[in-house]
Amino acid sequence: MGETYKSNRNVFYSCHYHVVWCPKYRRKVLIGPIETRLKEIIGQVCQECRAEIEELEIMPDHVHLLVDVDPQFGIHRLVKLIKGRSSRLLRQEFVALKRKLPSLWTNSYFVGTTGGTPLSNIKHYIEQQKHV
Repeated sequence: MGETYKSNRNVFYSCHYHVVWCPKYRRKVLIGPIETRLKEIIGQVCQECRAEIEELEIMPDHVHLLVDVDPQFGIHRLVKLIKGRSSRLLRQEFVALKRKLPSLWTNSYFVGTTGGTPLSNIKHYIEQQKHV
């Protein structure tokens, strides 16, 4: 099974990133309707930025995202947009979050390229997070 490539006007690429981030103080607030709404927001931002979600799993205290994004757009811009918009919208829609947290997300996040690892292995790892 061959690698599929995307292109913009200048570049052919295949840039898959595994991104992990968590709420401030690693609070377990990403549950129920908050989890559902967060998935919607991440999907909307990725669609607007033409980033393709390969896998997404939201744990109560962190998020795993496997995403294919244009290298000229940049993973850092995508993560900044996702975290910024989701923090603003979730704290507006779920006032309990405003009381519990001064800001929804920590300033930091993990990002790793998939390198030579088959995407199926990384997808499987993310899918299994809920069962660990």
